[in-house]
Amino acid sequence: MRRWVACLLLVLGMASAAQAQQVVADLSQSRISITTSFAGSHILVFGAVREDRDAPQEPFDIIVTVSGPVERTLVRKKERVAGIWVNTRSATISAAPTFYKVSSTSTLHHILSEEADERYSITIPRAIRAVGLADDAPTGEPFTKALVRIREKDGTYTVDEGGVTMIGDVLFRADIELPSNIVEGNYFARIFVMRDGEVLASFTDLLGVQKVGLERWIYALAQEQAAIYGLLSLAIAIAAGWAASAVFTYLRKS
Repeated sequence: MRRWVACLLLVLGMASAAQAQQVVADLSQSRISITTSFAGSHILVFGAVREDRDAPQEPFDIIVTVSGPVERTLVRKKERVAGIWVNTRSATISAAPTFYKVSSTSTLHHILSEEADERYSITIPRAIRAVGLADDAPTGEPFTKALVRIREKDGTYTVDEGGVTMIGDVLFRADIELPSNIVEGNYFARIFVMRDGEVLASFTDLLGVQKVGLERWIYALAQEQAAIYGLLSLAIAIAAGWAASAVFTYLRKS
């Protein structure tokens, strides 16, 4: 802890005073490996804020977001028709992050204005873009809410108001938990310095998540050699069934 605090203070001392506020931050690790025994991971986002000596020394807040790769998702709404639940409406979410976490020093609606949220897409609903609405769906908001609700339940979308801790007047840290069901790809950590609802400064860092070992080999085989992957899966299933049958037969005879 003392080492990274000293490094941040050194960098801040060497930084130019051209801007009123500057943020310097880093991640405790820049790459995460997904193996067959992967059960989630933890990263620490830490940094410091430097303000110009001539600028008013007023309190500020910090918002940290970590987002995973975006994907195209179809969300359907079920309704009861003649006593049967059927899909009646749908919307295509064109860019939904597979993982999204927001941490802040305080309550978001107190420190983040609608204009700043619209510009930087900080909150979860703003980070999602919905297109391809059905003709009878006047707005994509219900489908966006449904997707958020589903992913909040499985732990891939979270909001932690108060999750960013200030250390002194300029240093901050945020602990980010990554669940076991995260997907491979590039994750972006963004840090925003806030005052009066507006963004004073921002910083972005990259976190790489990649499958390795047997997990990587299976994933690559499924994506690049689908026919071989299917045959191999079938062979494994047959072998497992035969082995279970042989064990059962042996137990019956003994």
